[in-house]
Amino acid sequence: MKIGELAALTNTKVETIRFYERENLLAEPGRSEGNYRIYDETHAERLSFIRHCRGLDMTLDEIRVLLRFKDTPTENCLEVNELLDEHIGHVAERIKELRQLERQLKSLREACLGGQEAQHCGILNELTEIARSPSPNHSREGHIHGAHAGSGVRKASRQH
Repeated sequence: MKIGELAALTNTKVETIRFYERENLLAEPGRSEGNYRIYDETHAERLSFIRHCRGLDMTLDEIRVLLRFKDTPTENCLEVNELLDEHIGHVAERIKELRQLERQLKSLREACLGGQEAQHCGILNELTEIARSPSPNHSREGHIHGAHAGSGVRKASRQH
């Protein structure tokens, strides 16, 4: 199948498929006589696996580890268990941070209980005041966009 067909089959953008190829998560496909990429069912299965892992908020490095074990099925999977335990810890920490963020936003929301001129809006005034006196605790306290710090190889890479 061509890349567009693979994209439709797996509900994945073409750019994302190419990204996973560049990241060596997805094997480079063969080429047709017209130099089109030609994918098969193994590409679709692997891409679906990657997408499911991304849906579980796993980093690309975590997925690389899992794929390495999928590619060597006779290896002991203890490291897979450790990886998932670590990921569960990251998720639990993010939940805690998101709850703190929710409390901060609710507190901020209480600063303005009615509609009035924007210059008298308690929310805008409080945000402005916080911005005037930046401290390490207020820069982005509690707010994370799908990233979690890991150790060593498992850190970062939250694209696609």
